[in-house]
Order: sequence, then C-alpha cells, then structure tokens
Amino acid sequence: MLQQFLLVAGAHFLALLSPGPDFFLILRYAVALGRGPAALVSLGIGLANGLFILLAMGGLMALDAEAGLFIAVQWAGGVFLLYMGIQFIRQAGQTRLEAGSHREAEAPASTAPGALLAGLASGLLNPKNALFYASLFAVLHARSTPVGVQSLYALWMIAVVLGWDLLVGHLAGHPGLIRRFGHGLRHIERLAGILLILLGLGIVAARLDPGLLAAF
Repeated sequence: MLQQFLLVAGAHFLALLSPGPDFFLILRYAVALGRGPAALVSLGIGLANGLFILLAMGGLMALDAEAGLFIAVQWAGGVFLLYMGIQFIRQAGQTRLEAGSHREAEAPASTAPGALLAGLASGLLNPKNALFYASLFAVLHARSTPVGVQSLYALWMIAVVLGWDLLVGHLAGHPGLIRRFGHGLRHIERLAGILLILLGLGIVAARLDPGLLAAF
C-alpha cells in the first residue's frame, strides 16, 4: 500500500508542479493584486480539483467492475496517462517562468468573489483536470483499493493542490525563487512523465493480464 501511495501521490504532485493555466493565473493575481486575492484564486482552484476528485472517485465506484463502461474508462485512463507522460517528457524545459507572467490567465478581478470565481472557473474549464483524476482513480480501482484508502488519497490530493497553489501565490513576490524553480522544472517534468507512464502501463497490464496486477 505504501508503494502504491508513493507512486500515485508522487505522480500527482510532480504533475501539479508543471505550470499550467492555474499556475499562471495565481501568479498574475499575486503580482497585480497581492497575496490575498491570489489565495482566493488558489481556494477556487482547490474547490474545482476537489469536485473533480470526488466525481472521479464516486463515478468509478458506482460502476460494476466487469461492466463494459468501467473497462472502457480504465483503458481510456491508461492511454491518457501514457499520453500525458510522453508529453511531459517531450516538452520538458520548454516553459519559461517569470513572476509577472500572465500567459493563459484572465485579467484580475478586484473583488474577493471575483478572485474566487476566477480560480474556480480556471479549474473547472480545464478538461485535463477531469481526465487526469479519472485516470488516477482508474489506477486505484484496477488494484481494488479499499474505499477508505481512496478517500484518504482524495483528501491528500485536495490538500496538496491547495497547499501548492497557496505557496505559488506566496512565492510570486520573490522573482528569484520563481526563476530558480524554473531552472529545475525540466527535471521535474521528466520525472513526472516517467511516473505517469508507469501508472498508465500498470492499468494496461492489468486489463491485458489481471495476474500482472499484483506486481504493479
């Protein structure tokens, strides 16, 4: 169980470190309006991720393990993780970070509700979030992970997303730290890609030969 947790949690965290629309939105708010609004954006993003996590976990739990739809979801999840892993490796080091970057970020709203809604919208409108969590929980279902353990994973992921986003907003006021993080980003993305590929291969192997599941 510890090995499974390290693999799933590690892949989730490393993928989270790779900058996307949410990352740049938080930076934009932090630079333009300060840490308070950036924290509200982070909260909105955390809520969106929490919703996707709960939907992924609950939706897969509601399916019969031998149903065609469940098997299709597992295959799709495995393929998506493989695709994401390959893309992470291929694009490693291509992202350039600057504290004032606003790529893919909306113009800041000055009100607290505006900041919260901006974060919520950013998280909900990114289809990769839904696919990513569905794929991760397909891994857990492939291994028949108990519901209680999956719930702990869900809480862990939500806490990590919120904690990381709040940290990004805090560090946005230190351009030197952002640049330093950017210098090591290439290695982070490659490692994330390797872990995602391993997870994807685990699902594919489980579908092709259930006996291989014990070794995953």
